[in-house]
Amino acid sequence: MVQIPSDQIKSKEILDWKGLHLFHFRGSSCSQKLRIYLNLKGISWTPHSINLASGKNYSEWFLGINPKGLVPVLVDDGHVEIESNDILEYLEKKFPENSLSSSSSNSDIKSLLKEEDNLHEDIRNIAYRYMFGGLGTKQLKKLKKYEEYKSTNQELDQLKMKEVEFYKNFGSNGITDNAVKNSLYRFSECYERYETLLNHQKFFTGNDLSLVDIAWFIYTYRLFISGFPFDDKFPLVSQWFQKLYSQKEFFNEVNDPLLFKLIRLYARISNNLSGKSIKKILDN
Repeated sequence: MVQIPSDQIKSKEILDWKGLHLFHFRGSSCSQKLRIYLNLKGISWTPHSINLASGKNYSEWFLGINPKGLVPVLVDDGHVEIESNDILEYLEKKFPENSLSSSSSNSDIKSLLKEEDNLHEDIRNIAYRYMFGGLGTKQLKKLKKYEEYKSTNQELDQLKMKEVEFYKNFGSNGITDNAVKNSLYRFSECYERYETLLNHQKFFTGNDLSLVDIAWFIYTYRLFISGFPFDDKFPLVSQWFQKLYSQKEFFNEVNDPLLFKLIRLYARISNNLSGKSIKKILDN
């Protein structure tokens, strides 16, 4: 698990916070994952919204908590955890009631969450092409400030530079057709396995909802609204998704404001008109 030791936290006031606090953003996929989990478990928490669209995650105050500049961040009585799947596992140990990990062994859950996490850059390729369009471009002044920020954790600073590199490349080249195609193939390989499993079980790890389902729901939602042909290619995965999507704990966290819906509709139509829909790219 990725815990940031208290002596590396520069925004010291959070170390005195009592109870469970979550730094998050409405449209962040990893934040949505955590909020769904907290809703399902009925866990009481205090929200702290960090607006990624306006670059609040690049403020010196927030970087003093998480030098990677990413949400979500969990603060539990001054204990700080980052990385959404690590936070899920942390909370599942802290709140074992109504378990969301009992359908499989802990090692299996960890392995499957790691597989999901390894696709983070791939879902970002899809989202920045079919959901955000040019709005994903970062302001150069804020990106430079982010790049130049130095923490006391070399590992996190190195991971931060991967984020900087992505946004620089995106600003210059966008998301290429080849990057989209490779990402779609990696998702398809995983969905093929889950499609087979769903022939004889209700969820991805068995007959009970698990952390793995929550994690994959978010990816599937983003692919679904981007035009991925689930009904044609993975009908059982499509049924699994629709079943979860119909539940308020899931739907409420991904039901974006009208402006967000219009932005992604524009991005999707633009790609369709240029002959670069997800279906076209998959079929070529």
